Amino acid sequence: MSLTLRIILIISSIISFLLCIKRIKQAKLKVENSILWMIGSFVLILMAIFDKAIAWVATKLGFMATVNFVYLIVIAFLLAQVFIDNLRIAELNEKVKNLDHYVALENNRKEREKNK
Repeated sequence: MSLTLRIILIISSIISFLLCIKRIKQAKLKVENSILWMIGSFVLILMAIFDKAIAWVATKLGFMATVNFVYLIVIAFLLAQVFIDNLRIAELNEKVKNLDHYVALENNRKEREKNK
């Protein structure tokens, strides 16, 4: 892995980690939502530091270049994040649907009481 890529990995990981911490302190991000981002930052830093081990793993897995393996890890991380976000969105959609039903039932109940 080239020195430039290693430096980019370390700098971007540190920036994303610090942004997560800043958003948590500002109460704009929950800790449980930022854990995956912090773990991803930590993994990228480890990959940049231990580039020989990453090169060995990439070679054993049949990658032509170590950078391709790094890209695969980043893509896998992003796909995991999208999957988790989709699960949360589905859960929130279900809650909105339930709330909508509750409001409709309450409005119906109030209408019936009003008409009596």
